[in-house]
Amino acid sequence: MSAVSWSIPAIPRAIPPARSGPPGEAFLVAARPRAARSRAAPRRVRLARGGVVVAHAGAAEVPVADSGEAAVVFSEKFPLRRCQTVTSSMPRRVEAEPDADGKCKIVIGCDVEGKWLLHWGVSYHGETGSEWDQPPSEIRPPGSVPIKDSAIETPLETSPNSEGHILHEVQIKFDKDTPVAAINFVLKEEGTGAWFQHKGGDFRIPLSGSLKDGDPLGAKQGIDVYPGVKPEGSNAQLKEAVPGEKGPSTKCISEFYEEYPILKSEYFEHFVSVAVTENSETDKSLVEFYTDITGDVIIHWGVCKGNTMTWEIPPEPHPPNTKIFRQKALQTLLEQKTDGTGSAVSFLLDADYSGLVFVLKLNEHTWLRNLENGFDFYIPLTRVEQFGSTQEPHRAGEHKLDDKSAQTDGLISDIRNLVVGLSSRRGQRAKNKVLQEDILQEIERLAAEAYSIFRSPTIDAIEDPVYIDDPESVKPACSGTGSGFEIVCQGFNWESHKSGKWYVELGTKAKELSSLGFTIVWSPPPTDSVSPEGYMPRDLYNLNSRYGTMAELKQLVDIFHENGVKVLGDAVLNHRCAQFQNQNGIWNIFGGRMNWDDRAVVADDPHFQGRGNKSSGDNFHAAPNIDHSQDFVRTDIKEWLRWMRKEVGYDGWRLDFARGFWGGYVKDYMEATEPYFAVGEYWDSLSYTYGEMDYNQDAHRQRIVDWINATNGTAGAFDVTTKGILHMALERSEYWRLSDEKGKPPGVLGWWPSRAVTFIENHDTGSTQGHWRFPYGMEMQGYAYILTHPGTPAVFYDHIFSHLQQDIAKLMSIRCRLKIQCRSKIKILKAEQNLYAAEINENLLMKIGAGHFEPTGPVNWIVAAEGHDYKIWEAAS
Repeated sequence: MSAVSWSIPAIPRAIPPARSGPPGEAFLVAARPRAARSRAAPRRVRLARGGVVVAHAGAAEVPVADSGEAAVVFSEKFPLRRCQTVTSSMPRRVEAEPDADGKCKIVIGCDVEGKWLLHWGVSYHGETGSEWDQPPSEIRPPGSVPIKDSAIETPLETSPNSEGHILHEVQIKFDKDTPVAAINFVLKEEGTGAWFQHKGGDFRIPLSGSLKDGDPLGAKQGIDVYPGVKPEGSNAQLKEAVPGEKGPSTKCISEFYEEYPILKSEYFEHFVSVAVTENSETDKSLVEFYTDITGDVIIHWGVCKGNTMTWEIPPEPHPPNTKIFRQKALQTLLEQKTDGTGSAVSFLLDADYSGLVFVLKLNEHTWLRNLENGFDFYIPLTRVEQFGSTQEPHRAGEHKLDDKSAQTDGLISDIRNLVVGLSSRRGQRAKNKVLQEDILQEIERLAAEAYSIFRSPTIDAIEDPVYIDDPESVKPACSGTGSGFEIVCQGFNWESHKSGKWYVELGTKAKELSSLGFTIVWSPPPTDSVSPEGYMPRDLYNLNSRYGTMAELKQLVDIFHENGVKVLGDAVLNHRCAQFQNQNGIWNIFGGRMNWDDRAVVADDPHFQGRGNKSSGDNFHAAPNIDHSQDFVRTDIKEWLRWMRKEVGYDGWRLDFARGFWGGYVKDYMEATEPYFAVGEYWDSLSYTYGEMDYNQDAHRQRIVDWINATNGTAGAFDVTTKGILHMALERSEYWRLSDEKGKPPGVLGWWPSRAVTFIENHDTGSTQGHWRFPYGMEMQGYAYILTHPGTPAVFYDHIFSHLQQDIAKLMSIRCRLKIQCRSKIKILKAEQNLYAAEINENLLMKIGAGHFEPTGPVNWIVAAEGHDYKIWEAAS
């Protein structure tokens, strides 16, 4: 028997009553008892005189005949929602030859079930940009409704096509000599609010003018369809647009036909029923599962004992077709009914278990959980009331969310159980690596939970908002924090060193980056390095690197300064590669102007035989970790940083691997160099419980805040907490994660926004490394979040020089125009399953997610930007 301790993460207040769909990735964790269960609460049971027990479960009554020794203690029918993709198509065509009335026409269709609207506008000859105008009245189909002053919506008519399938389509008729240059549109499904877009933007059908490769018309590429709808592949198979014609056309457009295959996610309603019958004579409980889902269905389950938060795998015999999952849970395959109506399983459990927790698994990527709260199902296995008792039971693992004493009691119980388990295993001298890893994970989880419970945040609430009319006149609040209006561009990616002339190439983009609104550019590590990317520095005073020469670096800084952009140097202070070996053949002797010996290396780095003190942080095992507690080390580093400020002209620092050394040393370096802006890369893992990200990430952001505190606020830190939560919120449509228990942003920007540098990607997470890539196709939702929120946003080079540039630039322009800055006031309005909305500085509204949201109230809100599942409004002046 293997006992594993379980935690109950805090449950977000904004969780909706029903999920919009199943998780987006495999839920490879054992089930846990949860506190928030209303429909799944134990049913009260009264023993009837005639020996028949009736348990009420929803609208159904389940009678069980018995001699009086058996009783139904629980019976419930839980709703389930399963996602399935359906392939459909969306054709569009232009008939350029006039009909009997002298009219040409555009036909746009869709064979996806639903009630569809064409949301469209026009552009005229000579106009530039992507703004729409309302189409002239003579080309508007019947039933069209104006939307504000830039578009109209026209319902698609429904009719069967030649194959008998239902087709929705709309026809737009126009004169051949129309002044309209192009039709711009997106499709909207009125019932669900789903939008069909072209790569996050608009479809465009030119009616005249030049057709070039890459225009949405005739371009052989798929479309992005949201929400829950995506292109079947990167290329849609199109029919020949203009037969026999090659190259651009400058005449009125000919007939063409395009058809885009699309995949639409549809949801199907199912149920799972669970009944528990207790028999006092055999001291056993009969558990029965039934679901109407056909095919292979697995229950992933475990049991709880007593009133503790510990759950376990019951001893054998297990039900047929059961296997043990990683010593943490059982997985039992349900037996399919012979009549094809579903599948079921039943088995006996000892009556001393208090509860059973489970989820359903359909395949590696489909896990069905409780629609009521999005978590696991909890089933009581014992009677909770007899003869009219009204006392509520204490369910395994349950505690009141606001009762800290209950939390601490449960945590203490967890720790005791873990200690008992460790003591028993110590005698066995277990060598099982998996078991050892489980123990270490459990210790880490308990430590993080204890940290978050017993140590309240250093920053108890969001900083007071600051309103500044003239950002140019603002001086930094203190060294390293900038003006508060900074927007950072990471000026390189993982491959930038390969050209050997990156400084020259980046310099050519200085004017463009400045015009986009960037105030700071983060340049790559400048020193001689064992690795070409610069993160294994050797001779710190040698600034000839794979990115270019020292002269080219100085010229680059001058060019950015001429364009009003400040430059950060990437300072790698945690570790340094040695030039020489000691008498034992270990590389720990350094050369150049900073000719340290092995006293500069920490003593607890096992690979490099250092004679310094123990490390003040985590070790980076690829190179000698520097002991910053040594006076000579700090003196040399401060001298080098001051030289870099003076000789190169750097305005501040990006500090690599900041968790490797104490923030107090950073304070010393920042006070010595007085940077305009500084940010540390304090990167560690978020809190997970057996693969499932916890809702409460306070312990994670607290560690980052502690490091910033140690620097005395002279440096900020990258908000890794926010990036991680954004990943999960967008990937799994769990936007409730974007509000913490106090209704604040859940990352560092919710506690200390002026020191939070928000980002969605960098050279490590994206580029060709891809260690933690942001969810594909959702980058603009991420930027819509960080570029409208407090904190200091940072944009990745690969994104700003891509098809995303125009959309990112628009968001940056809005941020600058509305004077959003690092301490701006934020009010979260919605944080639900598929929707997040917030108001910033009372002059900006934003929303991300597929859910519907429109501004209400006395303020006149104008749409400032919109795209794939995001929308920004600004208050009319």
